[in-house]
Amino acid sequence: MKKDPAPDSFDLALLDALQQDNSLPLRELAGRVHLSTASVQRRIQQLKKSGYIQANTAVVDPEKLGQVITLAVEVRVDRTQTADMVQLRQAFSGPEIQQCYSITGDADFLLVLTVANMSVFQQLAQRLFHDNPNVKWFRTLVVLERIKTTLHVPIDTGTP
Repeated sequence: MKKDPAPDSFDLALLDALQQDNSLPLRELAGRVHLSTASVQRRIQQLKKSGYIQANTAVVDPEKLGQVITLAVEVRVDRTQTADMVQLRQAFSGPEIQQCYSITGDADFLLVLTVANMSVFQQLAQRLFHDNPNVKWFRTLVVLERIKTTLHVPIDTGTP
């Protein structure tokens, strides 16, 4: 099986530009990374194919959509056998969960989610945690203020 080549400096510059604004026209991207539009288009397709670009998405303000409470939830489980972990990963991958991480420390998972109100969270907590026999405990942290929200990955493009 042929391995995808590592991204070069043009690919890295392209990834950095796309993370800042993935709606830029090819012409503008090409100018930023000093390549032709055709080359940029080919490189973007290759970066998608090789998994460097996983999705093109918009960052939406949850408050504008009535999701005014952001919560971080630490979850400790009883059993960590493969089948149990597969079930938990499925349960914690629902649309109401924005992010889910398997972590080290006192807890096994860290979930980030937004809800309209605490009643919605109570129903969600009942379904995901209280009704799950593998959840030993969970701790909820209410976010007072979102200071920085991003999925931007720092990229060293070699330029200062």
